[in-house]
Amino acid sequence: MSLQGLRLAVIGYGHLGRPFSLNLRDSGALQLVVGNIEDDYAQVAREDGFTVLPVAEATAAADIIYILLPDEVIPEVFAAGIAPNLSPGSAIVFASGYTLAYGLVTPAEDLDVLLLAPRMAGENARQRYLEKQGFFAYINVEQDASGKAWPRLLGLTAAVGVLRAGAMKLNAKLEANLDLFIEQSLGAVLGVAIMSAFAVGEEAGIPAEALILEMFVSQEMEMVWRSFRQEGFFNASRVHGPTALYGGFIRTMQFMGIDMGDQFRRILAEIQSGEFAEKFQAEREAGYPLLRQAEAMSMEDSPIALAEKRLKEMMAGS
Repeated sequence: MSLQGLRLAVIGYGHLGRPFSLNLRDSGALQLVVGNIEDDYAQVAREDGFTVLPVAEATAAADIIYILLPDEVIPEVFAAGIAPNLSPGSAIVFASGYTLAYGLVTPAEDLDVLLLAPRMAGENARQRYLEKQGFFAYINVEQDASGKAWPRLLGLTAAVGVLRAGAMKLNAKLEANLDLFIEQSLGAVLGVAIMSAFAVGEEAGIPAEALILEMFVSQEMEMVWRSFRQEGFFNASRVHGPTALYGGFIRTMQFMGIDMGDQFRRILAEIQSGEFAEKFQAEREAGYPLLRQAEAMSMEDSPIALAEKRLKEMMAGS
């Protein structure tokens, strides 16, 4: 599982590329270059002590190429700078199954195609590496042209810090479907629930700052999620008092009368068919109009953001 003697290239020095490059170097991967366009990220990489090359040159100089770019950007960069410069028998590694799952890239048959998909944001992955805790990831060999794909993948997985926590074997299609499904089902429902609870609470005269404190600043909900992890989803309910357990139960029964599962099935079907990926690529080509709307919802002058600011000021002054 060693990377000794292998040349590595990290393509993209953004929120995943930087912490992963630092982790790899700290694990002894000394033959490591960064492939990046000339921008602020490239400057940061140089300040961190890395050699920065154009994507094409970095790809040609490496045995293992770890692609850490935004999903919707990868097809263009892969076609223009990566694919033409890959040597037969080299390995390309994806941090998400997205582009493979939905046919946005088609690697040549003479390459190792690997998946190393972290389940944590880059900054947290770096911190957990430094704390020797590691972080979880999904991994898989999608194509083994060299006969050495698994040793290469496990070496890389260990070097970035994953194996200190654990890795689960999951192919690119399932990883992409799972990632998008949870984001667009559970994640979306939580977002709507928070915004709805905030609006209804304010209508009822509950102070906005108290609503923010109750929903997430107090860390009470974090404790709920932690108890899910430590005790199990249903066992976690036992840590709450009778009032919370009774109220939660009867309201859960009411919400179960709404066919949320049917909506979730439609979401998953759209993801599995590749329809969502097509829509997102079209969104990029159009200049991200819907994404700008989403960003506008989280502007600093939104009611929730203003309440958060006031609460932080109150807490700082206490």
